[in-house]
Amino acid sequence: MSLPTDVPDRTLVAVSGAQIQVPDPDCLIHLQFRRFAGCPVCNLHLRSIVTRRHEIAAANIREVVVFHSSAEELRKYTAELPLDVIADPTRKLYREFGVEKSPRALLDPRGWRAILRGVAHDVRGTLRGMQAAPPAKPDGGSLGLPADFLIAPDGRVLAAKHGKHVYDQWSVDELLALVPAIERRP
Repeated sequence: MSLPTDVPDRTLVAVSGAQIQVPDPDCLIHLQFRRFAGCPVCNLHLRSIVTRRHEIAAANIREVVVFHSSAEELRKYTAELPLDVIADPTRKLYREFGVEKSPRALLDPRGWRAILRGVAHDVRGTLRGMQAAPPAKPDGGSLGLPADFLIAPDGRVLAAKHGKHVYDQWSVDELLALVPAIERRP
């Protein structure tokens, strides 16, 4: 499968109802592919994004997060999330961007620490009544791999990462480090 080097203009609809233009003519888009609504490991990663969202915005990056869950299911978990969240239950965008699922998502030992941390955090939040419990059997399964794409205002894919395990994605520092390198390109 050939991966996109250019992203054609499109409008995605966030679970909030907001219309998201991709590419965005005014900023870079960090298009993140996560797993399922309520995924403890995804929640762990997104907390790191939210904590540093002002730094990300200052670098002229807009966060757009795609899940392979329905909008209805996502609203249970993302109502308070200050990011653009996109439902893709048919995995159309996942296929277009070559984002896969694999048993190695959960079986790779490099992801186990994140699984334990994410589950522990979400169990505490659920017991305190602060969040919904993660689904026992998520729609679309739990074997999805993460992926990240940085998309320029003209639609070029400037950088991409396809995760090899459940917690293999760009950190905020890695994302921010891409911006100066891109600005230096001819």
